[in-house]
Amino acid sequence: MWAIATAAAVIAAVAVIAAGAVATAAPPRPNRPRTQTVSPVPLPPAPRATRGARALLVGTYHGITGRYRSLQAAINAARPGDWILVGPGDYRSRANLRMAGAMGDDQSGAEFVVRTRNIHIRGMNRNAVWLDGTRSGPRCSSKAADQNFGPNDAAGNRAGRDGIVVYKTTGVSIENLGACNFLSGDLTVGDAIWFDGGGSSGKQTTETFRGAYLTATSTYYAGDSEPSAAYGIYSSNTAGGPSVFTQDYASNMNDSAFYVGACPDCGVIVDHVHGEDSPEGYSGTNSGGIVIENSEFDDNRDGFDTNSQNNDDAPSPQVGSCPNGAVNPRPPGNIQRIRSCWVFEDNYVHDNNNPNVPAAGVVYNIPTGTGLSIYGGRYDIVTHNRFVNNGAWGVLLAPEPDTETPPPGIGENCQGGSNIMLSGQGVCYFDDFGNEIANNTFTHDGYDGNQGNADIAEISGYTPNSSSDGNCFHDNSDTSGTLTSEPANVDSDSQCGSDYNGETLAGPAGLQLACGSRYFGSCPPGVGSNYPTTTNIVLKLPRPQTTMPNPCAGVPPNPWCRPRRGPRR
Repeated sequence: MWAIATAAAVIAAVAVIAAGAVATAAPPRPNRPRTQTVSPVPLPPAPRATRGARALLVGTYHGITGRYRSLQAAINAARPGDWILVGPGDYRSRANLRMAGAMGDDQSGAEFVVRTRNIHIRGMNRNAVWLDGTRSGPRCSSKAADQNFGPNDAAGNRAGRDGIVVYKTTGVSIENLGACNFLSGDLTVGDAIWFDGGGSSGKQTTETFRGAYLTATSTYYAGDSEPSAAYGIYSSNTAGGPSVFTQDYASNMNDSAFYVGACPDCGVIVDHVHGEDSPEGYSGTNSGGIVIENSEFDDNRDGFDTNSQNNDDAPSPQVGSCPNGAVNPRPPGNIQRIRSCWVFEDNYVHDNNNPNVPAAGVVYNIPTGTGLSIYGGRYDIVTHNRFVNNGAWGVLLAPEPDTETPPPGIGENCQGGSNIMLSGQGVCYFDDFGNEIANNTFTHDGYDGNQGNADIAEISGYTPNSSSDGNCFHDNSDTSGTLTSEPANVDSDSQCGSDYNGETLAGPAGLQLACGSRYFGSCPPGVGSNYPTTTNIVLKLPRPQTTMPNPCAGVPPNPWCRPRRGPRR
């Protein structure tokens, strides 16, 4: 996400900007529209049992008790090709399993760890099978006394704990279950379901994975300085694919509901997912080769964000170009950048104006009211989406002035950015360029009414690592008949590959980006700034989600999935 701490340069650059227009209230929330798929990327087929595969049964289903009471015991017993079927229940373990060689958030350990390739874990009912991070009490309890904060680290501090981690292995699927209340500490930020190719290593593991019909959430939040859950459904440091997240839901995270990062060619399809009630519905750092389609992001501070950062999610920057200059084999319709393989299409992004979400660290200060943001990202395609009722901006493009430095073992520093000074502070500055924003529809975005709020805002160019291949915009429309943008008439920058520039950081949109964060308290006198403020954060379990129609489909023969006999003729 945007490095808010460097926003002082924006405020220092401008003495006074006139107050914006008077804000108007958001209209009633629209009903969720039917998905109108434009050019769907085909998903990899669901796994099916191979010859010799076994079904390992955990818990009880339809009155039949399986061999295993512990999910981890079944994982440990599984051979490549095996299936683990999990009956309804609340699966807790106080064990904390470490992964040899872990370097990042995975150092804390996890409740469940998968190291065997090509195994398939499937719950028999998505809403009744839970991997529960609490130690006691009812399922996913919100009480502090019921939480499991992980073991103590070497300094005696709470280390935190992840949920289920698939560590540096390929061909694993996790389906049709929920995970809750896996909390942060000194050694992790708290990840519920993680396909981990080697977090914080700067390297990627070639692998495929599948996460389908998953729910990830949390009910515990005691403030930004206390342990809380950071990421719901997460993948990092993977390469190749094709991998998929589909029919998934995540909420109540202190950073983002979904995350895909640290992979120049991730090979991940994010399809029919729903992220809400978090600072960001989705976040992706230094990630390319991703398609996000047919999904919904709402009730977050920022619905969707992709970014470049100079940190342990190396290598930077975030670039959406296809590998080796190849042509996208399935480019969306009416798109000019056919060599871009990062595509955000046919999504519904609405009502991201929620300040009452858990937050920790720098995301505590991200501006509220953005549909989609690209911070320092390059060569991404955003097309055929609906942006509705996002109070500040429907789409925002801006540079990323990052104050972080990667760990020494990463082997790079500020790759793709420029080391510069802003207001006396050294930053790694990533400009945004080469993106194509096209064929999108906007409805009542930018209604906060601050000068610089609009359907589309662009801050780019005039920087040490800007490009002559500017961002381009075309065929976007507002249902009111007038598309608003900052700078004005941005849709006239319609020829991709041209030397276009947006506003500078000192322009109205840049100033509002800083003011909206409230990192420095109030804006300078005379500057209009109206954004929602945090009042009360209450986390609740999500409503039941759609479960798999037939959890016995494709599995090996087993007592839980015996064919039903039809009526005799």
